Amino acid sequence: MTDASYRDAIFTTPLDRVASFSFDERVVACFPDMIRRSVPGYGQILGMLGEIAARHLRHGGHVYDLGCSLGAVGLALAGRLAPDAFTLTGVDLSPAMVERARATFSDECPEHRIEIVECDIRHLDYRPASMIVLNFTLQFLAPGDREALIDKLFAALEPGGVLVLSEKIVAADEQENAWLVERYHDFKRANGYSDMEISQKRTALENVLVPDTLEAHHARLSRAGFSRVTTWFQYLNFASMIAFKD
Repeated sequence: MTDASYRDAIFTTPLDRVASFSFDERVVACFPDMIRRSVPGYGQILGMLGEIAARHLRHGGHVYDLGCSLGAVGLALAGRLAPDAFTLTGVDLSPAMVERARATFSDECPEHRIEIVECDIRHLDYRPASMIVLNFTLQFLAPGDREALIDKLFAALEPGGVLVLSEKIVAADEQENAWLVERYHDFKRANGYSDMEISQKRTALENVLVPDTLEAHHARLSRAGFSRVTTWFQYLNFASMIAFKD
């Protein structure tokens, strides 16, 4: 990578007022560490994306990585597939993320045909695609905007294409959900976060990250027209689904 990555220490000091979470320069600087310590199973999901692409992506097909952040999905595919196997468009709304991702791809895999676009994924003019990845991105959109986006992505996918959707989820049963949240906080403590950091980040994400149930995700994907939806990975209250278009 072009720039150094740092340890996530954004919420290590008490704040009189916790501002809403945003993907600014501070988050970009520590994003790899933040994701590693905050998202259970993130590495396993990335590792499997290359295998999913190798299995389902039409040779030379186009891939979208929506909410691409620093480009981890593109790097995972480039590490598994030859430069002529696919083209990829990464899309992110954060200028700092876009700048860093472009530099990363230029350094790490210049032979692969990967472009990074700064845009709101709700307003992008999509070209036909063989694979679309939404890795922990839909949860940051207003709930009322999610169905229209999924409909738009279904229309962009070619027959035989797949959508991979990874999300933080909420359980419909309150007791089950409370247990999952408590164990997630244990996961974060085991990765070095203090109770204050956990509490302040939770406050910062309130009304910014609004999770759905797995059932709601499956129903939305089915309404869009996907013939089959499978939850292929779950670790606590984080899950990844794959949806198939006939």
